[in-house]
Amino acid sequence: MPLLTGKVAIVTGAARGIGEAIALKFAEHGAHVAFTYVSESSAAKASALTEKLISFGIKAQAFQSNAADYAASEQLVNEVLHNFGQLDICVNNAGISKDNLLLRMTPEQWDEVMLINLKSVFNITKQVIRPMMKAKSGSIINMSSIIGEMGNAGQSSYAASKAGIIGFTKSVAKELGSRNIRCNAIAPGFVETDMTSYLKEGEAAEKYKAEIPLGRFATGEDIANVALFLASDMGSYITGQTISACGGLNM
Repeated sequence: MPLLTGKVAIVTGAARGIGEAIALKFAEHGAHVAFTYVSESSAAKASALTEKLISFGIKAQAFQSNAADYAASEQLVNEVLHNFGQLDICVNNAGISKDNLLLRMTPEQWDEVMLINLKSVFNITKQVIRPMMKAKSGSIINMSSIIGEMGNAGQSSYAASKAGIIGFTKSVAKELGSRNIRCNAIAPGFVETDMTSYLKEGEAAEKYKAEIPLGRFATGEDIANVALFLASDMGSYITGQTISACGGLNM
């Protein structure tokens, strides 16, 4: 049974990986999907994804837009509202990692991670809450990370940005709960994406898998299923929470 029929969702950073999996899962369950990508090199992937989404019988559109840019975020949401007529779900998925030991990390590396991972969540959320408040309904899903809960050597900037998302999520949930707008975070562990492709095989992969009680990395669909729950009425009484989809890594 489709869980999102007639809903409209924005998914940032969806040309590949977790974002792509979420966009496909939403379309499978009847949602119309607007999604973003940043670089021109991702245009072909975005076009291919659009065709896949449309094959589910829903409306889909790709936008080349940088969520880290406030003006671009405002324009994006305005265009989505104009083209789709409403906005029910927002998934803040855009993000990067610039791993380095703190001793070697440059201010520029730190700022770039904060801009793309954390400020982008503010930018997009700031824009989507107005139509959601008007409709007195909405689900905002912010992609954090298990690293934001646990920390990890060499990932201080990434961990700080993802921990910031958790605090932001809780605050927004308290601000908007009275308007029937829910805000939650997902904290994935190791997921099989392009960003973690270097961990698929060899000693490093086995080392990390040995620390995961379920003994494997997540798939994009594993994370997309959590997003589907939070976006749908099945999660209608869940807000301000961080769901750790990490195979038990944080126990």
